[in-house]
Amino acid sequence: MEDTELRAARLLESLLHEVPVLKLKQINVGSEGREAGIDIMMRVDISGESHFLVCEVKQNGQPRYVRDGIHQLQNYVAHFKKPSTPVLVAPYFSPVSRELCRDNGISYLDFEGNAHLAFKTVFIDRLTERKPPSERREFKSLFTPKSSQVLRVLLRDPKRIWRVTDLAEGAHVSLGHVSNVRTALLDREWAEVVPEGLHLTFPDALLDAWKSSYEPPVEHQFRFYTTLHGKAFDTRIREMFESMPQTVQAALASFSAANWIAPYARTSTQFFYAENRGLDHIQSRMKLSSTAKGENVIITIPKDHGIFLDAYEPAPDVRCTSPIQTYLDLSRGGERGEEAAEHLRRTKLTWQK
Repeated sequence: MEDTELRAARLLESLLHEVPVLKLKQINVGSEGREAGIDIMMRVDISGESHFLVCEVKQNGQPRYVRDGIHQLQNYVAHFKKPSTPVLVAPYFSPVSRELCRDNGISYLDFEGNAHLAFKTVFIDRLTERKPPSERREFKSLFTPKSSQVLRVLLRDPKRIWRVTDLAEGAHVSLGHVSNVRTALLDREWAEVVPEGLHLTFPDALLDAWKSSYEPPVEHQFRFYTTLHGKAFDTRIREMFESMPQTVQAALASFSAANWIAPYARTSTQFFYAENRGLDHIQSRMKLSSTAKGENVIITIPKDHGIFLDAYEPAPDVRCTSPIQTYLDLSRGGERGEEAAEHLRRTKLTWQK
């Protein structure tokens, strides 16, 4: 923490040196600052008047820790009898964290170059698109296949309160994996813990983040041709799923799933997810041929077999990917896919606060 505080102090000092009307008079860092209950205290002179920058340094800039820092600074400044400005410093502040600071009248600075300082006649506002590697890794880890299994369970019923053991069982993952996802959600304030357990507080924010980082889980893709269309195709689909053993995994996906869940845009191509046995079953029962005549069926073997755990049955003998998975896949389906995704979200994925 001492190194983080020293780096924060040097960064703030460097930023203040760019303001001609300001003179830096005194800096107390670390143990000197903590005697007063804060991490860094800076006294500056602006046109002959003294002003203090009261700084709290956090190792983590996620909203959960930012809110704690805001409360600490507000409490200190409320009892500080001299002209002062509260400043929060961390390695990185996300857009949500930065907005949280501004909404509460807190200046901020992070090690990636984002800064917002407003006091007296001084106004500095800087924005960078850079993210530290640790932030990118942590964000990406929240949407790995195993983590996604936990998210799908939570988003299925955001109001439900989960014990960690029940959530692990429902998502088919370890207790340790649930614990990691739980921490990431709490840090971003997308979930909260109540005496009964964990539940989502902002499912829409979670889904937005998942959509922004989503990559279709394609391991292999096979393309075929069918002469079946319209009602004839739908009838054969029902027959195919009715004859499919329960242990075989396959489901309609993307536009084909959306046509059963929330119809919006028909396409001439049919989409499936399937594991190897499911691929054989679909190819045999749907009498699919090679693509010599032009492809109109795409079957994907996914990297993430968790997508089959919450397969959805919108009608008897029809198996689709869940509304969540269908939404994510549509969002990567070009302009028409984006429109279909938003229609599905309005229709099936709205949650009352």
